Amino acid sequence: MSAEHMERERKYDGGWPPGRFARLPGVAQVAPAEPQDLDAVYYDTPDLGLLHRRITLRRRTGGDDAGWHLKLPRDADTREEIHEPLDGGAADQVPEALTRRLAVFVRGRALVPVAHLHTHRRRRLLVDAAGATLAEITEDQVSARAMHQPEPADGVGGGTEPPDRSGGTHVTAWTETEVELENGGPDLLDTVEEAITAAGGTRSHHPSKLARSLGEPGARGPQASDRVRPDEEAPSVGALVADRIREQLDALIALDPQVRRDEPDSVHRMRVAARRLRSILRAHRRLFDGGWVDALAAELRWLGRSLGEARDQEVLGEHLVEAVEGLPPEVRRGDLRARLTARYADRYRRAWEQATADLATPRYYALLDALEAFADDPPLTGAGAGTAVAERLGRTLRREQRRTVTRLDAALRLDPGPERDDALHRARKAAKRARYTADSARPASPDRAGRFAKRMKALQKTLGAHQDTVIARRALLAAGPTDGDGHAFAYGVLYGIQQDSARAAENRLPGLRRRAHRRRLADLG
Repeated sequence: MSAEHMERERKYDGGWPPGRFARLPGVAQVAPAEPQDLDAVYYDTPDLGLLHRRITLRRRTGGDDAGWHLKLPRDADTREEIHEPLDGGAADQVPEALTRRLAVFVRGRALVPVAHLHTHRRRRLLVDAAGATLAEITEDQVSARAMHQPEPADGVGGGTEPPDRSGGTHVTAWTETEVELENGGPDLLDTVEEAITAAGGTRSHHPSKLARSLGEPGARGPQASDRVRPDEEAPSVGALVADRIREQLDALIALDPQVRRDEPDSVHRMRVAARRLRSILRAHRRLFDGGWVDALAAELRWLGRSLGEARDQEVLGEHLVEAVEGLPPEVRRGDLRARLTARYADRYRRAWEQATADLATPRYYALLDALEAFADDPPLTGAGAGTAVAERLGRTLRREQRRTVTRLDAALRLDPGPERDDALHRARKAAKRARYTADSARPASPDRAGRFAKRMKALQKTLGAHQDTVIARRALLAAGPTDGDGHAFAYGVLYGIQQDSARAAENRLPGLRRRAHRRRLADLG
């Protein structure tokens, strides 16, 4: 059966120091465990795209956990491990559940065997007084054979070329110690490390056995520790914004497997990540090369629309079913609720299938490659390289503030009707962009940027509530003549409720407009 868990471990060069662990606090005994002989074939793309992200995929035979193992990094010591059993199929056939998890990283490239490792493992268990295993310490004698000549990454993901191994089969052997937590607390890792380093041991600079076997010390691309921090000396405004872009890109990539598995709310959150990216790029266009920004924004718009169709059907169905629940029993008779639920579930499913098909296209993969290239080496303009962060970001917020209020004022001058509804929707999109822009400015001034974002969010939410009624009314008008069976009256009542909700939302707009247009709201200095 499939299984998932979080693995917390550290690796050290060389064997374990004998006699050191029995004296550790909380350890009642060091119990021997059966040794193991493990064989594993590791898989990766031809350019080692997984390894460069500290991701490993292996097919292991022998030991208690034979099967397919996918490990995804979460922090320096923690990895999420997904285990799939060997199903008796072709040896090189990666299970579908794992290919879905990896699609956002593999991006259409083949998964091929890259190394074969044999490990003889000696094991010790650190046990407390109650008999619980706190951690397992293993001494691994590893023999590794490279099975594939890595190809250049063609610039994708940045970093250096893989080492040249054109001289033939690459074979290595080494001994390493692993410490993996089981029931012990996080501090136990530090305590064990002190014992190992006191005996002359050193932490391995290789994140995995595969990295060591292929001569790859670590991952390509920026790591969290490399990013700009607000308290660093004179960071450029472009660097701060690029950090926010990287954060949203990381969020989008993390959500991709969830969308493919149709996990609850995943489509919505991935759509938000795409919209945030597009908003940040467009609002801060002057900080970066315009050609890059325009191309990325156009493709993010395509992605947002692809995800948006599924999300819109989901929201509309929930909105109408909730409204039906509020009707008097004599009005919501028959199968109206079930009919609406089934209709929008079917529409959501078809839209989700199209969205996931789009996530498997070269166009989507090219967008991810381009976003990573942008985040790894932002194409800053002179303005982006400047260090007057609060001043520059404040000007950007004032521009977004004017844009939002101008659109709202233009909409409110129109007579009620479809033209006004569409104009209010454009004002909503402007408010959302202003909110996301303020979120990207929080490192410069958390309180002031946060206040700006809060005001814009309040305006956006009310305009969003109005837009929900617009979409619902249009859907009710379209559905009424075709449904029949006594539901026409219920649709009419629902339509009237939506009209009342729209008027209530519009009545709140003047006050929200005043709060969003405060003169010094965008000042960050």
